[in-house]
Amino acid sequence: MAERAAPQTDAPEVDGRLVTRTRERYAAVQTLHERGRSITAISRELGLDRRTARRFVRAEHVEDLLVTARSRASLLDAFKPYLHERFNTGHTDAAALTTQITALGYRGSGKTVRRYLQPFRASLTAPAPVPVAPSIRQVTGWLTRHPDSLDEDERLQRKAILTRSPALTATARHVSEFAQMLTGRHGDRLQDWITNVASTEAPPLRSFANGLRHDLDAVTAGLPTDYSSGAVEGTVNRIKTIKRQMYGRASFDLLRKRILNPA
Repeated sequence: MAERAAPQTDAPEVDGRLVTRTRERYAAVQTLHERGRSITAISRELGLDRRTARRFVRAEHVEDLLVTARSRASLLDAFKPYLHERFNTGHTDAAALTTQITALGYRGSGKTVRRYLQPFRASLTAPAPVPVAPSIRQVTGWLTRHPDSLDEDERLQRKAILTRSPALTATARHVSEFAQMLTGRHGDRLQDWITNVASTEAPPLRSFANGLRHDLDAVTAGLPTDYSSGAVEGTVNRIKTIKRQMYGRASFDLLRKRILNPA
């Protein structure tokens, strides 16, 4: 099957095994999907996780998938400013530069460094490095942590991201409101919060709100009370940790003693 036409974009073409593999998988998944295969059948035939197969089926075009591939962090990202500075001062030997950044903590290969520097050799000048985009984990942390716990740089990056995305701004507001309900124990606000979230453009947040609605009375009652299952959950977590440490090496009798006599 021919690949679906992607929208025009001014972004430069990104080479690499990940991008190539993404294009090949997309074409294969779409071919099987057009033939009427189910997501389960596609994942089994191509050896993909069902969630991966579903994501490839639902993508309108391959560019939707390449956004993640292109933004994925590289081991070299943190050392690019150093490489650019050294290259522009005449130190163009890739092997020597690899040795230098390895001493600074780089854990990649010299081939990656050589491939990265190759486009700069024609003009013998390296352009200013492109700022590394924050990861999803970082952004999630900025949205879920209390603003007072963020340092100045994190606050500036958080503000810049929210300025560019009205949908993410709304999500951040809902997350903050929910955190205030939890810490302030305002169970009476839950119904209004769920109603407001129903109109948001964030499907995961709507799904979470729907889950709360299914058990609304219990959740509403649980918010203002002092009771918590935290102690029980902590004990369960401790027991699981002990079990993992002993798995395949000790008997139930020792497990029982370690649990009943933690000292």
